Amino acid sequence: MNILLVNCSPVRNGATGEIIKIAYSFLEKIHIIHNICIDDYNISFCKGCRTCHQTAKCIQDDDVSKIIAEFEWADSIICVSPSYWADVPGQFKAFIDRCTPWCNTHEPHAKISSGKKGYSIALRTGSNMRECNRIIESIEHFYGHMEIIPSGHLGLCSIEYKDAVEARKQEIKDFCAQIE
Repeated sequence: MNILLVNCSPVRNGATGEIIKIAYSFLEKIHIIHNICIDDYNISFCKGCRTCHQTAKCIQDDDVSKIIAEFEWADSIICVSPSYWADVPGQFKAFIDRCTPWCNTHEPHAKISSGKKGYSIALRTGSNMRECNRIIESIEHFYGHMEIIPSGHLGLCSIEYKDAVEARKQEIKDFCAQIE
């Protein structure tokens, strides 16, 4: 199975990156893994012009189609997102906004292959799970409009720096063991 790990953080080597490393190490034993960091791509902000509602294509020329190609390749997608003011980071939100051409809320729309499964891992510095749940809801809402089947999630609280991830390693591996 092809699995895409998406680091939704603009920080490649922080706590989100550590979670990606653990997931990658666990999953690569039995799956083919691609790992991307949202900050490695040039993503323009949506202009709200709605041209894509008529053409199923965006007027902007950036790297969104490269990320969509990775989504197309994958059977399962795992988005790992830290909390930035109680939601996904702006870079990932800009990507979500730019996926409107592939969104099922208008016709015509472009489409990735059906049957993909989507998983979410949210992390935050505080101890309240509500914020993780909000991030998970944002990712699963995105999955729904892309017709990716939300298939599981994990919320990790009290993760401020990457050294705090080590204590949660088994929890991350247990979550990864459920990924199909």
